[in-house]
Amino acid sequence: MDIRDLGNFKINIDPEEPVYIISVVSHIVHLPEWTIRELDKAGVVCPKRKGRKKRLYCQNDLKILEYAHYLMEERGVNIKGIRVILELEKKI
Repeated sequence: MDIRDLGNFKINIDPEEPVYIISVVSHIVHLPEWTIRELDKAGVVCPKRKGRKKRLYCQNDLKILEYAHYLMEERGVNIKGIRVILELEKKI
């Protein structure tokens, strides 16, 4: 088997399966970890906990965080405003 053949293999992860740690999420959605923690405290995203401290995020959480990033950067919305918008749009 050649490395170029690996494109034929698919990894299917349930969008609700919590698999991403906060440092990886921070890199993917281009938000600092402290901002992600604040969004968690505000109830914008609700990662699953492994043990007492480790947060694990799913693909759906990433989508919400990407939207939150857009709202903060492009629209100037604060974290409380993001929560209200998502509640109105029924995304949380």
